[in-house]
Amino acid sequence: MRAIDEQDVFDRDRADEGSADMSVTIGTDERRMHVRAYNHWASLLNGRPFPLISDLQPADLEDFGPHSVLLDFTADPENPSIAYLGRKLQDECGFDQTISVADIPSRSLLSRLTDHYLEIIANRAPIGFEAEFVNVRGSNTLYRGILMPYSSSGEAIDFIYGVINWKEVARTDLEDELILEMDQAIRTTPRTAPAPVPVWADGPSGETIDEEEDAADEGAVALSEDDGLADWLDAAREGAVAFRGADARSRAALYRALSLCYDFALVAERRAEEYAELLEDAGVSAQARAPMTPIVKLVFGVNYDKGRLTEFAAALSHGRRLDLGVGALRAFLEGAKGGLKAIVKAERALRTPAKPRIDRAEAGRVRLRDVAPKGIVTIDTGDAEFVLLIARRVADGTVGVLGAVEDGDMLDRAIRKAAKTDL
Repeated sequence: MRAIDEQDVFDRDRADEGSADMSVTIGTDERRMHVRAYNHWASLLNGRPFPLISDLQPADLEDFGPHSVLLDFTADPENPSIAYLGRKLQDECGFDQTISVADIPSRSLLSRLTDHYLEIIANRAPIGFEAEFVNVRGSNTLYRGILMPYSSSGEAIDFIYGVINWKEVARTDLEDELILEMDQAIRTTPRTAPAPVPVWADGPSGETIDEEEDAADEGAVALSEDDGLADWLDAAREGAVAFRGADARSRAALYRALSLCYDFALVAERRAEEYAELLEDAGVSAQARAPMTPIVKLVFGVNYDKGRLTEFAAALSHGRRLDLGVGALRAFLEGAKGGLKAIVKAERALRTPAKPRIDRAEAGRVRLRDVAPKGIVTIDTGDAEFVLLIARRVADGTVGVLGAVEDGDMLDRAIRKAAKTDL
């Protein structure tokens, strides 16, 4: 899942007309709509599993509020009501918030959001998704969205807030006309290197694009030292949201998310005051002994799986131990034999100092030096302090020593065993 920005998405005048034959352009601003919605959700947590519904005012969220819907489960968990429906969604779907979820037409855009709400109940965390469908007007529509849990008490999920953005694919006749115009323009345009054009390459219609190559293309983030630390955090959170919504590309999305998280950590090291403010705002404590743990909590969320957060922090710590630069962690993870698991194992091994090997034979010699001899015999054993003798019982009940056994390993084993007994 990648984010979509509301800005520059629509030609406002034509969008308000509800025209079904227009080709909509999706913006490529790094601060995309559903990422900003996720950041808003995370900012309301304040140490709770879920934000309080009383803190959410969708009508005041001019950025993504018009593209949002709020589902209320308090009266009927099986058929939630619509507590809020944004203006853009009302215009697109042709109905207002008085409709119940059970009555939402299956081919309406709003059904694309409400079809996923049970996943939120099961996962107890935000989920992102993207797909395409043919709407009631017969137009092929590409959409991306995110659903986020809210609570009246902060513990149980009884509200779900969704944000969705979409575009309609151009009509076939309009598409043919555009292709003809483009072909004519290409024939009459000098052969110069074209400027990069932003496209929705990883969308549902990108059938000719290899998923792994597409995931790799997402790695670069256009941020510089002049951008604020919050911008780096937003980019890292976008990667985390994309990872949560990934399926076949989960490994590539995870490595990208960790790399963005690591880049944020590097910038945070140099901007201690900004970092401290972000931690305070999120209710996360700095940890001197585990500096990467607050980083992953800020990016993936304090309520994310604790075991996974620990693994992610270990991977980031290993990258810092190796002094990897900005943007380098992803390639390191992809090139490591065994991937993330191997990196985490290596980091944990380095953190745990090797226990000193105890020479138990020497410890046994130390103890046996204080033990009084049971008897004295005269036998040539050279200069050895300890010797291993073999003896047998004779007729009068005494023990006769037959000789020394020259075997160092056997001697050490005998000393270890003798030292454990009371001689």
